[in-house]
Amino acid sequence: MSDWSDVVAVAAGNVHAFSNTGKSHTLGLRADGTVLATGWNAHGQCDVTEWVGIRAIAAGWRFSLGITTDGHVVSTGRGAEGQSAVDDWVDVIAVACGDWHSLGLRADGTVVGVGNNQAGQINVANWHEVVDISAGYQHSLGLTADGLVLSTGTAAGNGPDVGLWKDIVHVAAGSHHSIGLMQSGLVVTAGSNSHGQCNTHTWRDIVAVDAGATHTLGLRADGTVLATGGNDHGQCNVLDWTRMG
Repeated sequence: MSDWSDVVAVAAGNVHAFSNTGKSHTLGLRADGTVLATGWNAHGQCDVTEWVGIRAIAAGWRFSLGITTDGHVVSTGRGAEGQSAVDDWVDVIAVACGDWHSLGLRADGTVVGVGNNQAGQINVANWHEVVDISAGYQHSLGLTADGLVLSTGTAAGNGPDVGLWKDIVHVAAGSHHSIGLMQSGLVVTAGSNSHGQCNTHTWRDIVAVDAGATHTLGLRADGTVLATGGNDHGQCNVLDWTRMG
């Protein structure tokens, strides 16, 4: 990705922690609304050269989603994730990709979901006043305008206690863990800590978080990046990153 330029957002795929493919893909959204892609493309998940007028992107395990400026969703990749159904979504302001499911946040605060529902991960029809969404491995998270965290799907991934979190401003779902960023800059976690992905209790002044398969990233207000969890592929080697934004 060293030759990418004018990129305003990125998205990384493969949240399926226990797949044995060892493969993933990455998307980059340019300021002009076009999209770049690199990595594993066995299912066409990187076939984004014809996308134009895109204002947001998301990457799943074997598929990719984009939101156009008029609120429609475009997709590419493996159809098993149900992304063909997202073509009917309208007024969407955010999308999230899990392992085999996708979520769309509508402008009216409701959420739609398609794809695999084996664990109930797309049971989001009764979610309202939602301002943030995230999709993990067989679980989904939503954040309401008053800071309440909603969850559905496998309990091992989100934990029954996420509904008790307070003053949350952002949520992130990993493979078997969930992250909540508090308004105070602290980070709360739930779910599996098998690789240390929930060891965030010492983090302070955090302004953004994201959850990978077995690791967690946090962006500090000073532009430095923190990481904890699995590092078998060097995914936590961020100590020399500075001035991130």
